Amino acid sequence: MSYDGVSTRAVMRSVAFLTAGALAVPLLTGCAGDDETPRPLAGQQTGAAGRDLVADGGTLRWAVDAVPDTFNTFQSDADATTTRVAQAVLPSMYRLDANGRPERDADYLESAKVVETEPQQVVLYRLNQQAVWSDGREIGAADFAAQWRALSGKDSAYWTARNAGYDRIEKVERGANDLEVRVTFSRPYADWQSLFSPLYPKDVMGTPDAFNDGARRRLKVTAGVFALTAVDRKADEIRLTRNARWWGRPAKLSEIRLTAVPRAKRSAALAAGAVDLADIDPADVGRLAEARQGTGGPLAGAGSGRTTVKSLRTAMAEASAAAKAESDEYEEEGADRKARAAKKLRKAIAGWEKQQHNLQGFEVRRSLEPAYTQLAMNGESGPLADERVRRAVARALDRTELASAVLKPLGLPVAPVGSHLALSGQDAYADGSGALGGQDTAEAQALLADAGWVAGGPVVEKKPGEKGAGPQRAAEPDGGDDGTYIVGEDDKAPSRKASSAGKAPSGDASARAQDGKQYAKQGGAPGAYAPKGTPAPGGAAGPLAKDGKALTLRFVVPSGPGSESLRTVAERISGMLAKVGIRTDVTKVPDESYFKDHVASGQYDLALYSWPTSAFPATDARPIYSKPVPAADGSLNVEQNYTRVGTDQVDQLFDQAISTLDADESRSLIRKADSRIWAAAGSIPLYQRPQLTAARKNLANAGAFGFQTPVFEDMGFLKKGARVSASPTP
Repeated sequence: MSYDGVSTRAVMRSVAFLTAGALAVPLLTGCAGDDETPRPLAGQQTGAAGRDLVADGGTLRWAVDAVPDTFNTFQSDADATTTRVAQAVLPSMYRLDANGRPERDADYLESAKVVETEPQQVVLYRLNQQAVWSDGREIGAADFAAQWRALSGKDSAYWTARNAGYDRIEKVERGANDLEVRVTFSRPYADWQSLFSPLYPKDVMGTPDAFNDGARRRLKVTAGVFALTAVDRKADEIRLTRNARWWGRPAKLSEIRLTAVPRAKRSAALAAGAVDLADIDPADVGRLAEARQGTGGPLAGAGSGRTTVKSLRTAMAEASAAAKAESDEYEEEGADRKARAAKKLRKAIAGWEKQQHNLQGFEVRRSLEPAYTQLAMNGESGPLADERVRRAVARALDRTELASAVLKPLGLPVAPVGSHLALSGQDAYADGSGALGGQDTAEAQALLADAGWVAGGPVVEKKPGEKGAGPQRAAEPDGGDDGTYIVGEDDKAPSRKASSAGKAPSGDASARAQDGKQYAKQGGAPGAYAPKGTPAPGGAAGPLAKDGKALTLRFVVPSGPGSESLRTVAERISGMLAKVGIRTDVTKVPDESYFKDHVASGQYDLALYSWPTSAFPATDARPIYSKPVPAADGSLNVEQNYTRVGTDQVDQLFDQAISTLDADESRSLIRKADSRIWAAAGSIPLYQRPQLTAARKNLANAGAFGFQTPVFEDMGFLKKGARVSASPTP
């Protein structure tokens, strides 16, 4: 999970994201019968070029978020760079295509299929006879067996983050010859194609010590297009070089250097010519566009690009400050001081112009990430423990407007996400939002009225030091601006600073994780509409109140420079909620504490963050939406369900989907589960996240990959005179 600017896929498949019959309500199942899967909303942009146009040799300098703490993707502290390295240096039986669907990797696997279903499911893998580890040993059943034992969950000495799927295997054995591997399952497993990707050598998986520590700092034995040659943690750099034993199409590049560059410094690294490829934020797109157009220079007029002018002004300000400091040190006065300042400014402008020239060698390649941003509602306590209030929040939102605010300025297709479990292009995708309903102000107000929140009711002011109901904010340092303001309070502008308002008292524990069955008899999706006859207020005539408490929701957003789009979306959501009488207490918190100290700990009412989608939602999505259960110590075990909203029906549908070997039936069950998740209204998918990658214009087959697993052997720099496929200008 992540908020914008933070990588997603590695988190999904690591620590927390390890990962019944027909439903009674027709509207919840209607979309599941549509077998026509739409195409991805945006294709990938990688500067596609045939291998014959790509030169042999060269080093690709690729910016990443960090040098990882571990190279074992099955450990809890694995990150996006862990995954990127594994994709380049380790076998995977299956990879993802441009539609986010699994496809066999022929470099490792000649075939794989279910050969028996009774009395048990058996999958037979036939390996590529040329596939070998970098030490010369054949990839075989011993490696499969070692990985199964390590990840089965039966031996607690292995510090694994997840064992989904591997816990369903009964045995792994050699087939008719060394190239065959038979995997027998104790229980049917629909997502068997998710297993053994990546595959580690038995040297890493064979013992707990090797698993826990052997692959944290290095990978001595690999079997990919590239090998992990060096890890320089002081220089924050990883070197990947061609695998001398590689049997497939040879890599075009001689070397890939993964260099840790913080997001806030990516633009500067590109301008300095330090990297060739980097994912960037929307703010950086403007500077590249202006460099290409030649705007924003020292003599440019009013039409100059704002981003570029800002970078120039920053450079000049830094130069002036440095000149002043040096003049003060040397006790210079008058003409000497002016001369030093002028020299510094000339040098700064020359350096800035060189950076602009460097940026003209890049273009922005755009797609949509295999991840979506959602509005999460904490249903554990407070007003949002009542499903009617959650649904009212959802019905107040214009999701198309929110998607447009983020995607339209970037030239990306605008469409709200219609599923929690898949994205357009993936097999399981179907728009299930009809189970909840679209934007409807009157319906939102009627739901709030039915829940007892009425306009003009008495509001009891809190006594000094008294805490309101619901999640509480940690104390702020005296005198500090906590970034808090309340939207919808007394019709004041959202710039007003205020303290946290009281929230409605939490409902009875039975109100948590409701599934909407109490409304099923009224027709339509359960709980998506207010009970028949509930009057819809004509408008929000002041704050809504109940039991003397105003309806105010604490909206937590990150404050960092890479989260501008989230803050924009939060402001628009607050405005939409104000129209139905819901006030929002918007609190900006540091990026480093946003998720751990607020979302994961439940200290929020509303929050924005992203989830990646998986080709295997029955496995990977279940921990996100499973119903929280009380732990032995009295706490609530939420796994990754940070909204604390779940239902027995959703859990049952996931269980059924993962246990059937009929692909059509499994897909139908996943779509039904998604409709139930919509109806519960714990989280509202908003838009697919933009993927923006700055790439050198002569770099081929790398950039905004979209769903697809990168094809490392085809990456490289164009031969002189060759051109990549057309990409839009930044």
